[in-house]
Amino acid sequence: MNPRELLRVALRAIRAHKLRSFLTLLGIIIGVSTIVGVVGIISGLNAYVKEKIIVLAPDVYLVEKFGILRSREEFIQAIKRPPITWQEYERISNGALHNAAEIGAASGAAMPVNRGDKRLPDINVIGATSNFGTLFSLDYEAGRFFTDAENTATQYVAVIGSDTKDELFPGVDPIGQTILLRGLPFRVIGMMPKQGRSIGFNQDGRIYIPIQVYRKNFMRPNESLELQIKAVGGVEGLDASIDELRAMFRAMRHTRYSATDSFGIVTQETLQELWKAISRVAFLLLILVSSVSLGVGGIVIMNIMLVSVVERTQEIGVRLAMGAKKRDIRRQFLLEAQDESKYSQV
Repeated sequence: MNPRELLRVALRAIRAHKLRSFLTLLGIIIGVSTIVGVVGIISGLNAYVKEKIIVLAPDVYLVEKFGILRSREEFIQAIKRPPITWQEYERISNGALHNAAEIGAASGAAMPVNRGDKRLPDINVIGATSNFGTLFSLDYEAGRFFTDAENTATQYVAVIGSDTKDELFPGVDPIGQTILLRGLPFRVIGMMPKQGRSIGFNQDGRIYIPIQVYRKNFMRPNESLELQIKAVGGVEGLDASIDELRAMFRAMRHTRYSATDSFGIVTQETLQELWKAISRVAFLLLILVSSVSLGVGGIVIMNIMLVSVVERTQEIGVRLAMGAKKRDIRRQFLLEAQDESKYSQV
């Protein structure tokens, strides 16, 4: 049998068994679509995390009480660490760190915010130093961040997120307006653009206020600060700056030589490594799911082709009796499957 004759017979068989052909195509579509979907999801998540979640500059690192924890044991040990205090921030920000270009501090808590009869019950209020916006390269849709003079003078000013603006100032310019945080009036001087959510956290539901105002009115006893430090010399000076910070912090806290750090350090690299570990596990799980789907699709195709061969035993016998060879019969059924795959791509 020549290839043209085989193709004509295969197409006739496909048209004669439309349901069977559809089920075969469905198995192929499920398997291929699952693999493509897995690769697309992982690639999209990696790009999203890099652009939207890991907002830390490569030459900026954080000093926190907890840092990045990878096990329950690390969490239990971190709970026992002392908080990072304002006195420690003042000691390292007075020029003692030679490898630090900028040093900032921040802390936050959830609290209600009011404007007239409108109320938001649970907004993340962050008290920060005036260089917080520079260290994190914050953008502003309107207005500005507060200055160091406003922070030192404990001015009651605030920079709000877009969700806060939409809820409290619908159709109104919020700049210059007043909001209440636990009954205290704050004048809005800046508004952040729409940023969306990242891993369930609403980035548009934040309010930034001067840290001196936060310490005076809202800071709880034993509440730990987060320090933001920009290394001198950019990325190349990051390691030297971290080493100097670790040595100074351990000296301030009289940490024994053999003891581990009583604080955590977070860099862009550690965040990326953490995400890679998470995405690697997620990728393996998705590959497992897609493999099951691909296997099920393959079984469906195999079963349909087996039924096709069994019910056409008489036809195969006639063809063999008329001189067809086994390779011609095999080629015919493979050609039918190939045609069905082409139809699935169309």
